[in-house]
Amino acid sequence: MITLTISSASKPPSFARGLPLSLECAEDSTVADVKALITARFPKFHVSRQRLNLKGERGSLNDEKTIGEVFGADAKVRELQVKDLGPQISWRTVFLVEYAGPLVIHPLIYHLPRLWYGQDVQHSALQKYVYAFVLLHFVKRELETIFVHRFSHGTMPLLNIFKNSAHYHLLSGLALAYDVYRPKFSATSPYIVNTIRNDQNFLRLCAGLWAFAELSNLHTHLTLRALRPANTRTRGIPFGYGFTYLSSPNYFFETVAWVVICVMTGSVAAWVFTVVAAVQMALWALKKHKNYKREFGKAYPRGRRAILPFIL
Repeated sequence: MITLTISSASKPPSFARGLPLSLECAEDSTVADVKALITARFPKFHVSRQRLNLKGERGSLNDEKTIGEVFGADAKVRELQVKDLGPQISWRTVFLVEYAGPLVIHPLIYHLPRLWYGQDVQHSALQKYVYAFVLLHFVKRELETIFVHRFSHGTMPLLNIFKNSAHYHLLSGLALAYDVYRPKFSATSPYIVNTIRNDQNFLRLCAGLWAFAELSNLHTHLTLRALRPANTRTRGIPFGYGFTYLSSPNYFFETVAWVVICVMTGSVAAWVFTVVAAVQMALWALKKHKNYKREFGKAYPRGRRAILPFIL
């Protein structure tokens, strides 16, 4: 058994005034085990609220690391600092709430046009296609959240759910639905009548491209799931469809799907949402690409880009 000192990285929360404290644990105990011991001393200090790091260092410790790996055999001082991350909520819950917004908002605006526009709207084929695309996209995202995705981090700060949800509820929900289902895009509008936006061949081509992008996105998510055993943070190098050229082909295919809707409609709201989403996904992809290269070194394929083949 070894003795660990646990101090506070900042002002300790009211329910953990007993910090610093000493804990007895085995050398093969994990960081997750140490968090559980802290919770045993302070029951309100749930493990999801804790971030442990070496004293004087900012990087958080991986829950799966053992104390022996953290300090080494010759360490004379074994001290960890704990930081309270505040109230947490599971990532799975956050995703479900985010994607539920458009699934509620789009039907309300599509089926109740008089409430929003003060008149009935005879929906065009274009509007019907977009309505189906949006609902299918977010139903797919909900099902993936429940059955496919495995999260490396179990929780996030509770307040972030409002920021994250605003992106989907306001941009791809309220703004997109209000813009695309309005009379301008209706079956009798000059913007639609006798234009390519009312051409069935054009709409079917767009539907085919959209379905290709969505199914490709699903395929990459299934590939990533297969790399990570349940209840672990194990990471591996993904190969196969989409990953030959990109570290994050899932983001690339999702962007393609939304660009299809933008081209179909010419909607300003659709373009705003797509650009904002694409920029955010590009930032995530670049960060993931950098992490892959740092973690796997020379084993990681050199020719890959982050999100755009041969470019970015």
